[in-house]
Amino acid sequence: MENTDIVKENKWLKYKEKGIEGFFFLNGILAVFILLGIFFLLIREGYPTFKEVSIVEFLTSTRWNPTSYSQSGYGIVSMVVSTLAVTIGSLLFSVPVGIAAAAYLAEIAGRKEREILKPVIEILASIPSVVIGFLGIVLVGPAIARFFNISNGLNVINGSILLGIMAIPTIVSISEDAISSVPDKYKQASLALGTNRWHTLIKVTIPAALSGITAAVMLGMGRAIGETMAVLMATGNATAFPKGIFTSIRTLTATIAIELGEVPYNTTHYHSLFAIGAVLFMMTFLVNLVSDIVLHKYGEGE
Repeated sequence: MENTDIVKENKWLKYKEKGIEGFFFLNGILAVFILLGIFFLLIREGYPTFKEVSIVEFLTSTRWNPTSYSQSGYGIVSMVVSTLAVTIGSLLFSVPVGIAAAAYLAEIAGRKEREILKPVIEILASIPSVVIGFLGIVLVGPAIARFFNISNGLNVINGSILLGIMAIPTIVSISEDAISSVPDKYKQASLALGTNRWHTLIKVTIPAALSGITAAVMLGMGRAIGETMAVLMATGNATAFPKGIFTSIRTLTATIAIELGEVPYNTTHYHSLFAIGAVLFMMTFLVNLVSDIVLHKYGEGE
């Protein structure tokens, strides 16, 4: 009887394991189908744009004025450059701060200090982007205007600072895990050669964790590219080609958010917004794909 009970229990465990395996497999397949469905929707709704607008004009022109009756324009270059400008600007702000904070948490901070600081930094990720945008309007923007003696602070710098703040939690969290995963023997070997902790951190630990840090930066970049409300509120929403860091701009995400709610259905303007969404989808997909590849290489290397 005991052997029979053991056999039944083993069969039940096998069925249970297969059921759990099937559940996770279905969830993975569902995620893939959702991703493909979004991409298909964007392509299907955006394709009619190119029956009226040349794809060359769409991808190379800097003029976006779809509501003009006499001479409409559907060029997205200004918005692409604006998106890249605030994204790169945000990385210039968030990468040094994020990596420095991650290095401090992983190598210098004590246990209690780390338990307090890391959750506080990660809480930044839960702050709604509309709140960040509001702070950009009432605090950061006026400060920029006063400091640089310009008429208003709704420009590239403002958007870059806000996006940098939003990207910091992602960069800190993943970079701290990467730095903490560096084998102790690397650090011990460096210290045994007579170097100090600072030199070991800069010359040994961070280079050894570079692939993981790179993945963190790429994920932070993906967060910045796809952000909407903060840049919509704090960058001025000017569709002209950006000529400097004090220029008011409008990003791809802001254009979709502003115009999609009021555009007439099934018009060229309507479909062009979906085409912009497809371009944005490809940009964020490529950034996240690269970061995923780097992160997997980092994991395998460890």
